[in-house]
Amino acid sequence: MARFTKDGKVRSETLPSTLQRSEVKAQDTFAATLDSAEEQYGDGERAHRTAFASLKHGFEKVGDHWEQKESKGPSDDQAAGGKADALPTAGGVDANASKKHLYDLAKKLGVSGRSTMSKGELVDALQKANDRETKKAREG
Repeated sequence: MARFTKDGKVRSETLPSTLQRSEVKAQDTFAATLDSAEEQYGDGERAHRTAFASLKHGFEKVGDHWEQKESKGPSDDQAAGGKADALPTAGGVDANASKKHLYDLAKKLGVSGRSTMSKGELVDALQKANDRETKKAREG
C-alpha cells in the first residue's frame, strides 16, 4: 500500500501507532524520509532507522505521540555522532534539551520523584513514561 494519497497526504494507517497519534508535520517528515530511504537502502531496518533519525531531529516523543521540539537538532549522543556506534539512544526523548524542559515534560506525564532527579534520571524516567503511555494507547 502506498504511504501517500494521490493528493500528497500521508495514509496514517501506514505509519507506526505513535505517529498515527501525532501531528501531520511529524507524519509527513517520517513518511517522506522513509520513502526516500527505501529507495536508497531498500525496505528494511536501515530505512526505518533513517526515518526515525530524521523525525527525532525536529520532534520528540511525549507520552504516546511525537511533538515538535523547541529547536531542531540531534536528540542524543547517538544522533549527534551520526554513526551506528554503541552510543546510548534516548528513545525519542530529547536528551539534549534543558533540564527545565525535561522536568516540565515529566510533570506533564506525571512522573513521580521528578523534583529530585538529575538530567540523566529525567531522560530515563521520560523514556519509561513514554513506553507506558504508548503501551496503554495500543491496548485501548
